[in-house]
Amino acid sequence: MPRLRFFCVVCLITSLCCSESIQAQQWNRFRGPGGRGVAEADLPTTWSETENLTWKTDLAGKGSSSPVVWDDRVYLTAYTGYGMELENPGDPAALLLHVICIDLHDGHLVWDCPIKPSPDEQEISKRVGEHGYASPTPCVDDSGVYAFFGPSGCVAVSHQGAVRWQRNLGTKTVGFGAAASPILFGDLLIQNASIESGTLYGLEKQTGEICWKTDGIQSAWTTPTLVTLPDGSVELVVNQKLAILGFDPHTGKQLWSCDAIQDYIVPCVIEHDGLLYCSGGRSNMTFVIRPGGRGDVSQSHLVWEQSRGANVTSPILVDGHLYWSHDKSIALCLRASDGEEMYRERMPTRSRVYGSIVSDGSKLYLTTRDAGVLVLAAQPEYKELAVNKLGTESERFNATPAIASDRLLLRSDQRLYCISK
Repeated sequence: MPRLRFFCVVCLITSLCCSESIQAQQWNRFRGPGGRGVAEADLPTTWSETENLTWKTDLAGKGSSSPVVWDDRVYLTAYTGYGMELENPGDPAALLLHVICIDLHDGHLVWDCPIKPSPDEQEISKRVGEHGYASPTPCVDDSGVYAFFGPSGCVAVSHQGAVRWQRNLGTKTVGFGAAASPILFGDLLIQNASIESGTLYGLEKQTGEICWKTDGIQSAWTTPTLVTLPDGSVELVVNQKLAILGFDPHTGKQLWSCDAIQDYIVPCVIEHDGLLYCSGGRSNMTFVIRPGGRGDVSQSHLVWEQSRGANVTSPILVDGHLYWSHDKSIALCLRASDGEEMYRERMPTRSRVYGSIVSDGSKLYLTTRDAGVLVLAAQPEYKELAVNKLGTESERFNATPAIASDRLLLRSDQRLYCISK
């Protein structure tokens, strides 16, 4: 009997460890686990239409959202019916939003769930046309898929492709449209609706009911970040105009604030080894602060600040260095300990860059809109390894890539590509 009991305990521990390992491999939200944009993987350095291209799938519609992955399925959003061409946009009443599921192994369409948009959606314009009506990236777990469509609200979709609920979180619109992606925390779906209503929401993920909401979120297109403190408590961090804010994710209560960027914010805050790296603003600033404070922590918790960063794209941190695929088509590297610039090099495009950088731990992948993916060595000296281009001249790659095991998923406004050795 003791041996049997010992065997059962070992099996339980092994099962839990395997479960945690499998869950850690899921790329289940914008920029993957923790929003860091980094996953240990063995990704190829080069690819083309004839090399290391596992599959490619035509998409039903356009979009700038990133793919996410859960249990060998890929989920992303798109739109059809209106605004497909700027010169001939068509009838706004024909707009249709989509949550799409694709098989990770062979790229076949599993299901396509249509979502009725709000009548308050923006009319197409040159600025809106840069990204369209499906920019926020969905998130996913065992309970289902959760997508945000700005003025058309949050939508929960089952793993069988049926709408479970849809909730409006505000209908205001500005500039390029929606951008902030939803994240999951226990039984809550957390959504920054700064643009739509100036509000941060905690929704019950099974029903869509509002558990809490916090008003006064200013000019923030950013996706929130969760950080676990040494004592096991969790804080929710939002970088907004004028200040970085820390909240209790269970209640939405504000815990602390740190004076920061005097401009609108788009990039995500990234957490690494107990520090928060916060960038943004048209003047490009980066602030590094410690979480866990109370009240105004502008003096007590600031580690360093630097007049470098990016206005739109989010960074990653690998081996003590911050890297960006800067929205002004610059490859940028700062030393994480003090913000010292390591390099600043032109990417192979003159177009704006909207997709954020990702890494497999040894290589950096910087997506351009029109000139392929630049692959660099993950080191503080600039070392170009390859530039890989897929698709047609008309395709635009606005989405941040996803990493699923040893696969790199690239999304254009026309197709989804799976790259692997």
